[in-house]
Amino acid sequence: MPNGTLFLIPVPLAEDAAAKTFTPYLVDTINHINEYIVENEKTARRFLKEAGLKTPQSELVIHDYGKHARGASIKPYFTGLQSGKDVGLMSEAGCPGIADPGADIVAEAHKRGIKVVPLVGPSSILLALMASGFNGQGFAFQGYLPIDKADRAKRIRELEGLSDRLNQTQIFIETPFRNNPLLEEILKTGHPKTKLCIACNLTAADEFVQTKTIAEWQTQVPDLHKKPTIFILSRSI
Repeated sequence: MPNGTLFLIPVPLAEDAAAKTFTPYLVDTINHINEYIVENEKTARRFLKEAGLKTPQSELVIHDYGKHARGASIKPYFTGLQSGKDVGLMSEAGCPGIADPGADIVAEAHKRGIKVVPLVGPSSILLALMASGFNGQGFAFQGYLPIDKADRAKRIRELEGLSDRLNQTQIFIETPFRNNPLLEEILKTGHPKTKLCIACNLTAADEFVQTKTIAEWQTQVPDLHKKPTIFILSRSI
């Protein structure tokens, strides 16, 4: 029997943003399958309901690969796929596999010869880059910067250097409750003429995206506490 297909299903980035996320194909897909591998079961079930799931949720098979499940065997996730069932992979928000541990599931699917199909949906990283006005032909996502202040300051200077030397846009993130300390360090460490885009609460009603020089940001510092935020640096525009 041939393997099933692993569908990578994007999830809304913000509350009340479901309508900005769905496509007819996505809705058709979730009503075709009844087995999911998810990072957060509560988020996944809410999203499926909002997206128009017709299958009773009691009939769904949901595998949780959240933090408490990391390190355990992922073999059970592939039983259905290798018996011919199609399965959906869902992140807590945004696109599976992008700054997301779902990449491990996708990698294993390729090892097992399972077809992987990514569905269209929101990626906060790409949305922020689109709205930044920075170079979209040469960019790098750097993930999280160091927590230690000295190491973080050093890394910010390194990213400025990379941007200047390679004409490469530098994208990074922080845990939302540490956004303000990170921003404080950027404004303290960065060159006044370096441009910084702050993209906060993307797709939400209070979405905030602005690009300014560090000198300009220093005169009006936004409060980013507990708000999902993408930071983008450029020294090359």
